[in-house]
Amino acid sequence: MNAQTRDADDAEAVGLTVRLAASDAEIEAAQRLRYRVFYEEMGARPTPAMAASGRDFDDFDELCDHLLVIDERLGGGGRSVVGTYRLLRRESEKFQRFYSAGEYDVSTIAAYPGKVLELGRSCVDAAYRTRNTMQFLWRGIAGYVFSHGVDVMFGCASLPGTDPQALAVPLSYLYHHHLAPPTLRPRALPELYNQMDLLPPQAVDTRRALVALPPLLKGYLRLGGFVGDGAVIDRQFNTTDVCIIVKTDLITDKYFRHYDRTAPRNL
Repeated sequence: MNAQTRDADDAEAVGLTVRLAASDAEIEAAQRLRYRVFYEEMGARPTPAMAASGRDFDDFDELCDHLLVIDERLGGGGRSVVGTYRLLRRESEKFQRFYSAGEYDVSTIAAYPGKVLELGRSCVDAAYRTRNTMQFLWRGIAGYVFSHGVDVMFGCASLPGTDPQALAVPLSYLYHHHLAPPTLRPRALPELYNQMDLLPPQAVDTRRALVALPPLLKGYLRLGGFVGDGAVIDRQFNTTDVCIIVKTDLITDKYFRHYDRTAPRNL
């Protein structure tokens, strides 16, 4: 659980490591980072308990593994955690339910015969939003996927804002170009469903759509990702969510070769 990797050839990456949280204190550090990013920076609405503690938390934290990017130059402690991802394996002994089931009907994924990993709560400290930090997160995820033999990854990814019409270009692009096959397609719960195909295919400017997509979403698409049917407005987090699905056997050769060589193996 203490595997780590570093890119010694890149000066910006010296001192960074990626591994799973190994203690309650490290999980709390990830929760404090999530609070700073989601609530203080992005304007999400904390519960009174969250505001009092300065942490983003819920019942799923106890069920998940927490991937951390740590800057060892900061001397340890909570502030050394500069990136995080929350990982929930269906095959884990702690598994109870998927977080995404609060927004989507994920029965197609729940019934999938292979091993399933749910991704969530991704964030990076504002001072570390560089290609290097994201590469460390992706390497950590790749190592986790390879270590546990994961066949499908999925989770909710967010676009900023709560007005689907203002997001018509990227939502329509995702629907027309990356909709998951029916056998693997989650659908937003009826009471939360917002149409994604707001524009016809010929009216979608692909370049404009890609510019509008957050880097994390574009990263999933580069890995061969699909989206579910329907967007969900999350007013607590001031976002519009889509469900993203990635079959690990569809990872491009470029990514597979890179991560197979550099990813930590026993996460």
